[in-house]
Amino acid sequence: MYAEGKTLKPASMHVDSAGGEFHVKAGGLRLDKWFFGLKVNGGFFHNMERFGMANIQGAILLCEGETGYPLAVMDSGEITTKRTGAAAAIAAKYLARPDSSVVTICGCGTQGLIQLRAMKSVLPLKKAYVFDVDEKKAQSFAREMSAQLAVPIVPTSSLGDTTKQSDVYVTCTPSRQFYLTSQDVSAGTFIAAMGADSPDKQELDPELLKSNKVVVDLLDQCSQAGELHHAIEQGMAKEDVYGELSEIITGKKSGRTSEEEITIFDATGTALQDVAAASAIYQRALHLGIGQELDLLK
Repeated sequence: MYAEGKTLKPASMHVDSAGGEFHVKAGGLRLDKWFFGLKVNGGFFHNMERFGMANIQGAILLCEGETGYPLAVMDSGEITTKRTGAAAAIAAKYLARPDSSVVTICGCGTQGLIQLRAMKSVLPLKKAYVFDVDEKKAQSFAREMSAQLAVPIVPTSSLGDTTKQSDVYVTCTPSRQFYLTSQDVSAGTFIAAMGADSPDKQELDPELLKSNKVVVDLLDQCSQAGELHHAIEQGMAKEDVYGELSEIITGKKSGRTSEEEITIFDATGTALQDVAAASAIYQRALHLGIGQELDLLK
């Protein structure tokens, strides 16, 4: 719908805070009627260690798109996690080689789990490697997910060890310094860069973007906050980006065009994904009679 001009123009804002950051994303689209959504997510990566609570906290306000009337307020955590995995799966469908059977997941948190499930849903996975700065976390992740998904999962302490085996890399960490380089990636690889959703986050060497096919979720947003943001600082131009994922989905541009090319999906997460998910949840909740109803006109 975005590629076809059938949405409200999405907008985003980033605000640094003591010990963390806030992302504010807004946008709208028409389903059976117009919906508008505003999401506020706080990222505080000491939460789990210090307080035993999720590192990502937030809420989505869903409104009627034609009157502005607030329809629902809902927790954003599950929506953000799952729509991010869904976006990576769709990108893999168009940009990864169809026979991709080995994936390396960088980051063994909640998003790593979702990303592994997402890749398995669209690719014929036979094996996975998992990498994390916390090696014990990678080991426990591998044990648990091997049992759940019935796929051999191997923890690794070096991405270089997986270079020749991996068809797909998914990066989903809060890293502030790139760790995936051209030396780690072989010809024909697909990379889903899902972690850099604020200006100071970075997972990919800018040289990877400058020398390969780059597809983004939103060009303007990625040029301000994504991996593209860092590549532009190193001399890449916005015009060097191959296209937006929505252009490929709608057939305006082709996806992967050869077995050898390296394709990169730079994702910062879009408000339109949040609105699509939130509106579906809202309508389902109405149907099931779930949730607490508030009358804002009183």
